[in-house]
Amino acid sequence: MHIGLIGLGKMGFNMRERLRKGGVEVIGYDRNPDVTDVASVDELLAAVSAPRLIWVMVPAGPVTDTVITELAGKLDQGDLVIDGGNSRFTEDQKHGELLAAKGIRFVDCGVSGGVWGLQNGYGLMAGGDASDIERALPVFDALRPEGERADSFVHVGGIGAGHYAKMVHNGIEYGLMQAYAEGYQLLAAKDIISDLPGTFRAWQKGTVVRSWLLDLLVKALEEDPGLQNIDDYVEDSGEGRWTVEEAIANAIPAPAITAALFARFESREDSSPAMKMVSALRHQFGGHATRPAK
Repeated sequence: MHIGLIGLGKMGFNMRERLRKGGVEVIGYDRNPDVTDVASVDELLAAVSAPRLIWVMVPAGPVTDTVITELAGKLDQGDLVIDGGNSRFTEDQKHGELLAAKGIRFVDCGVSGGVWGLQNGYGLMAGGDASDIERALPVFDALRPEGERADSFVHVGGIGAGHYAKMVHNGIEYGLMQAYAEGYQLLAAKDIISDLPGTFRAWQKGTVVRSWLLDLLVKALEEDPGLQNIDDYVEDSGEGRWTVEEAIANAIPAPAITAALFARFESREDSSPAMKMVSALRHQFGGHATRPAK
């Protein structure tokens, strides 16, 4: 299979390599000349065989809007665009309508795996027409972890459903990280705890709180035992806010996710060991930038 990939940042760069290892021929474009395969979107489209499949992996919002609009003016009827970024599900519906007016197909795909996806594979949540999902299955199969497809890939529903599922996934992620971080702060504050990193390490096997996030927490403490080199300022990239907004709109109680989001707001005002850990965890799984300790 032959596809085009627009956006070779932290996620897209590794996805290109994993796709190639999985037998998918990929032509990538990025504005960074050090990583791009071609010099322009036009060169990319000329290099990909028709009917084209173009995967967009750029920041959500205006950048994605610009890329989708450009593709709408340059692709041909029957081509397929997949937005694998973190777009809001309502934007997917707008993009789908824009492309459909030109006879161009559209799928949205939530992608989880962060900077570890190259090694471990990516969890994928796709929204769109069943025929378009079927067409893209070789791409999804190359990106996801080995094993049963249903364990790491789902066709969630129509356009927008993939990113809606990813939004809720990230909201849950907020709550999980906050719980681990608050536990860290409680343990760190008690003088009878003499081996804080070892406590978390001992939870990695056999306990009900074991998880990949816990593994990353242990890794963060091994690299910086007291989190001395990291500030407690924690950014939020949008999905947590959208999850809370959807909870409010649908009258669904989501106190843990909401509190985790508000804790990130609070981190920008006061010093907090818990928020240092949230910042460290975001860096561990997603490569998100941290701020040096003040």
